Amino acid sequence: MTDQPDEARATELRNKVVDELKAEGTIASPRVEAAMRKVPRHLAVPETALDDAYHTYNAVITLKDGHGNHLSSVSAPQIQAIQLEQAGIQEGDNVLEIGTNGPNAAYAAELAGPTGHVTTVDIDPAPASRAREFLDANGYHHVQVVVADAEDGVPDHAPYDVILVTVGAWDIPPAWTEQLTENGRLIVPLRINGLTRSYRFVRDGDALVATSALPCGFVPMQGVGAHHQQSMQLPGAPGVTLNFDDDPPADPSLLAGVLDTPRAETWTGVSVAGQEPISTLQMFLAAHVPTYCNMAIDPEHATGRIGPTGLPFSMVAIDGPNFGYAVVRRDQERQTAEFGFHTFGPDRLGFAERLADTVRTWGEHYRSGPDPRVTIHPAGTPADRLPGRVVDKTHSRVSISWPSP
Repeated sequence: MTDQPDEARATELRNKVVDELKAEGTIASPRVEAAMRKVPRHLAVPETALDDAYHTYNAVITLKDGHGNHLSSVSAPQIQAIQLEQAGIQEGDNVLEIGTNGPNAAYAAELAGPTGHVTTVDIDPAPASRAREFLDANGYHHVQVVVADAEDGVPDHAPYDVILVTVGAWDIPPAWTEQLTENGRLIVPLRINGLTRSYRFVRDGDALVATSALPCGFVPMQGVGAHHQQSMQLPGAPGVTLNFDDDPPADPSLLAGVLDTPRAETWTGVSVAGQEPISTLQMFLAAHVPTYCNMAIDPEHATGRIGPTGLPFSMVAIDGPNFGYAVVRRDQERQTAEFGFHTFGPDRLGFAERLADTVRTWGEHYRSGPDPRVTIHPAGTPADRLPGRVVDKTHSRVSISWPSP
């Protein structure tokens, strides 16, 4: 039995988390605030120290595979608050959660109220069992826990006002759209061009229209919907691995020995402040440069001609035999960072300028908004219905467009 001092400490920590999320603006709704103050998330992870269970920004990993890869977790309170605010769950809503561990389903049940209905589904019996135990122990007996591959949704309780996906997805299966009510909301951490955002989509017929997108990270989808990045070593460059969300270059041999060419360095004149969000820059580059990918550098084996980038992530572009990546140089006095590019290959100077011009266009027209318009359409939708950049997936076509400057 848990002693009272631990329960008092848990309440104190829970309220501290909510206060912090309110202060930073992540929690804006009194109803989300009330739900997150009430649900004792630490009881879902009894083996975890209270301070870790109530860390504002860290998830609690609850299941790993034999290689140490994360399979299931209780998401960080910040991420849960972001998605709950996006979902806008109202009294009486019918909610489906895809990916479970207990607390998030309890939050949804608080928000949907006694006239609502919550179903939570997981492909793995272990987190489903953990969720069932937590929900029953805390009075949420009415929440349905289902063990199934959510590729087909959960048709028994459809249609849903809200589908809340708490695992990283690469595609949108048709069932998720079909099982939404008209104007229903799909909240999903969707990976597009290697960039994951928690999207709020609203159903519009057979399409989904994004109304918000926020950077996030989740354990990946398992089962039929699992999708793995394709990786390849940069030809002739041991220690440099390129990771592609979609297909790698059709002829990688064109890059053989590319790092043996002289390196061009170009600066854009576009600087960002230390706390300025650049998620739209990442998406703008991904949508406008050829063969966007990311790279991992093994410093013990990689040639000294590449890196460091000065960034916690990499933004790489490939155009036939030309290779380039984003770098920054920091102004410590002004606390800013200017973006530039290192490029290699026969057209390295021209390629560098083309990449730099993309960043300049973002800096002049889009750095302060508006965000791109992202819509999801069924596979096979004619191209003339899809403005901007189109990213094809198994079940869907993603359209990414920006308004004209």
